[in-house]
Amino acid sequence: MQELAEARFEEDVLRADRPVVVDFWAPWCRPCKAVEPILEALAGASDRVRFVRLNVEENPGVASSYDVLSLPTAILFESGEARQRVIGKRSRSHYERAFAPWLRV
Repeated sequence: MQELAEARFEEDVLRADRPVVVDFWAPWCRPCKAVEPILEALAGASDRVRFVRLNVEENPGVASSYDVLSLPTAILFESGEARQRVIGKRSRSHYERAFAPWLRV
């Protein structure tokens, strides 16, 4: 998954031509490290949705804008809007169900 910077958020996420899942994470967050391979696997299973990561320590403004208060948090954006949110460490099947309307794997 590509690491995203706050300066590119609008262009790469809000104006994207397809849905984008943003994985909000921090280097010290153990559950974030556990979720990363799950999201990477989903990214490899579908080309309909783009998956990116955003380090909240380096990019606190975006996290604050979308009320990211717990880590990890994954938010699916479509057409500039936050459409689906998964908070906390969850199973792959949980993410698949949450993002199913967009993934269509």
